[in-house]
Amino acid sequence: MSGTAAQETVLRGVMDQWKTAVDAHEPEKVAALFTEDAIFQGLHPYSVGQQGVFRYYDSQPIGLAAEYRVLETRSLADDVLLGYLDVDFGFTDRPDIHVTLGVVLKRVDDRWYISHYQVTRLG
Repeated sequence: MSGTAAQETVLRGVMDQWKTAVDAHEPEKVAALFTEDAIFQGLHPYSVGQQGVFRYYDSQPIGLAAEYRVLETRSLADDVLLGYLDVDFGFTDRPDIHVTLGVVLKRVDDRWYISHYQVTRLG
């Protein structure tokens, strides 16, 4: 894996909060992890902003759970970090979905937020 331990720590700090909020079906907490102008591409048409993130995760079924593994990190600038992850979304009533996820994190003041989120289903 490329990147540094510090970069992975930052990425995991944000993505652990994301996972906790997704697993608890708390779309308002998921949306709060994103910048106000975030570009969000889940498995539905894209949206821009926290409200679109909220709507996406609010529409997900109760019991949805996410497991992720960090594949790569890259610093794009002092306050911008790229993360590339494997993610398995588990459901209570159907097979899991495996995706790859690219995120761009942006530091605003002393906090990191997701400014770009793009899911891809490979194969």
